[in-house]
Amino acid sequence: MSAAGTEPLVEETQPVEVPQTTEETTTTETATSEVATTEPAAEEPAAAEATTAASETAATEPAATETEAKEDAPVTSSAVFSMFGGGAKKEKKEDEDRGDTSGSAKAQRDAAKAEGEEEAPESEDVHFEPVIKLTEKVETKTNEESEEQLFKMRAKLFRFIKESNEWKERGTGDVRLLKHKENGRTRLVMRRDKTLKVCANHYIVPDMKLAPNIGSDRSWVWNAAADVSEGEPEAVTLAIRLANSDNANEFKDAFLKAQQENEVLFKEAEAAAAAAEGTAE
Repeated sequence: MSAAGTEPLVEETQPVEVPQTTEETTTTETATSEVATTEPAAEEPAAAEATTAASETAATEPAATETEAKEDAPVTSSAVFSMFGGGAKKEKKEDEDRGDTSGSAKAQRDAAKAEGEEEAPESEDVHFEPVIKLTEKVETKTNEESEEQLFKMRAKLFRFIKESNEWKERGTGDVRLLKHKENGRTRLVMRRDKTLKVCANHYIVPDMKLAPNIGSDRSWVWNAAADVSEGEPEAVTLAIRLANSDNANEFKDAFLKAQQENEVLFKEAEAAAAAAEGTAE
């Protein structure tokens, strides 16, 4: 074996350097340990401060976001305008609509509707005989069928009450002058509105005197010796008030004309009655 093959390589035979334990090394390690021990204590306050700052930032950011959202929101979304169709009311209505259109509620309504349509029976034509049969219409006679109307005007009638010394209203309606078609005599008739009850009914005789009412140019007063509006003839003092003075003058003219015509008829009737009595004797 050659010498080159038996000699170890220089690199393989180099000794390993062992660190020497000296006082400097010990001192350095001790200092390093103290620094490593004290550094975490310094980092803990810094970490706490960072955590507190992050919490405050997170707390202030939502408040700022809410403020910006309120400022950006339209005016109509406030409570003042909610009654006029603001956003809150609309959302509520949309929620109600969504609730109404839910599957279960809609199914129940459809089922109830279908059930009602199925149960509704077809109406049949049923005829019922009346229990009370209406009789034929009976014509009401007013004893005015054989008379001719000469005058008609709306007015208000009063009657003088001697016991209390005052005027009492008899009624409001149409005052009419009716002339009989056979004997030609004219009478004054007045009926109340609605009830048509007679409040004046007497002949216009020659001894009547139509006088103006004191303090009025549309009212007249006269005495009737035999007014039969209440059934039995009785002496009454009547006053009539019309709408205006023109109507009052028209009433006066028609009244006096009828009075003159009746005077002639009454005189003829008296003469005929006297002649009949003389013949009988």
